[in-house]
Amino acid sequence: PSPGTLCRTKPTDLVFIIDSSRSVRPHEFEKIKVFVSRVIEALDVGPNATRVGIINYASAVRSELALQSPQSKAALLQAVRRIQPLSTGTMTGLAIQFAISRAFSAAEGGRAGAPNFRKVAIVVTDGRPQDGVQDVSARARAAGIEIFAIGVGRVDMGTLRQMASEPLDEHVDYVESYSVIEKLTHKFQEAFCVVSDLCATGDHDCEQLCVSTPGAYRCACRDGFSLNSDGKTCAACNGGLGSALDLVFLIDGSKSVRPENFELVKKFINQIVDSLEVSDKQAQVGLVQYSSSVRQEFPLGQFKNKKDIKAAVKKMSYMEKGTMTGQALKYLVDSSFSAINGARPGVPKVGIVFTDGRSQDYISDAAKKAKDSGFRMFAVGVGNAVEDELREIASEPVAEHYFYTADFRTISKIGKKLQIKICAEEDPCECKSIVKFQTKVEDLINSLQQ
Repeated sequence: PSPGTLCRTKPTDLVFIIDSSRSVRPHEFEKIKVFVSRVIEALDVGPNATRVGIINYASAVRSELALQSPQSKAALLQAVRRIQPLSTGTMTGLAIQFAISRAFSAAEGGRAGAPNFRKVAIVVTDGRPQDGVQDVSARARAAGIEIFAIGVGRVDMGTLRQMASEPLDEHVDYVESYSVIEKLTHKFQEAFCVVSDLCATGDHDCEQLCVSTPGAYRCACRDGFSLNSDGKTCAACNGGLGSALDLVFLIDGSKSVRPENFELVKKFINQIVDSLEVSDKQAQVGLVQYSSSVRQEFPLGQFKNKKDIKAAVKKMSYMEKGTMTGQALKYLVDSSFSAINGARPGVPKVGIVFTDGRSQDYISDAAKKAKDSGFRMFAVGVGNAVEDELREIASEPVAEHYFYTADFRTISKIGKKLQIKICAEEDPCECKSIVKFQTKVEDLINSLQQ
């Protein structure tokens, strides 16, 4: 976390065990010291929070800083600066034994294991130890010490795995040289920022709801309220339009779609319809099918509730001819979203275009016109659909508005991106109902994928 984020750390006794054997060059040893300093800088140091000890080893082991020494950040950083390399062999096992019997002992200031309390050792080495580490590491872990193993350069990975705690992928790190060890700083800063459930500790000033993230929190409001610009207080929503939305599906009914796939498409449309709030004031849905010609199945607003819309979708028969996507897009722009066909002025317009093949006509002009008219266009391609065409239909940012899947059974990723970003201009109450719509759609889609 950057300085200034509140990082509460669980009470932790943290001991660094650093290798200064002769293979570690002096300038490399300086890099280890920088890494240790950076991690210390991010900690919440103090007698009731995190305390730091440092063991320096080569053939012999030297305690550079005991857990009980004065623990101001300045004092710790100064202790790190003073450390000098020992420049002899590599007795890693001996150093870990020293940690168990001395560094974490009560005599040296180790604190007895309260339930929410951690003992952590971070071992930094570049060598193959001249002694065994497996048994002594197992004893350390059995004594409740969590071990992170950082290997540098020509280190033996097997040794690192023998030392580290489970799960290994979280406790073993490898860097190719000391010059990049700082890459790990962030990981360790995060690793210690754990009790940062600031909502639980009551360190927040949210009027209604508090949402915790590691080391930080944000305020939220209950349904029917929206967050004011101060980020803390809430205002009641005035019922507004809710998620007013004119949504038209443009469905490819060409013969390549095959009957069983056409059924999957219908099912998918109805899953999305299910997640809308349908009414005169909220969402309206229209449906157009195209193949060699274009057929309006039903216009916006013809059906006033979900049940009727879904029944009409189920009844839709399959056209089974060519693929005139351009003509269909033109119809969408000129007819579907016109007031005569039930579109409401001032309400966001969304088009979802499904296709499984290359268009037999020219789509550029109509695709451009749809976007220029301010419609939010999603393109969903299956099977043999052509990616360039999908991108041409899709609104900006294109990556969030077009989807492709090889198989009809997975027409599914679409809802993830139904982020109808009308939130910026609209009031947050409106915004909220749309966000709810999105999450519903995401859930449905995930369940469809099962």
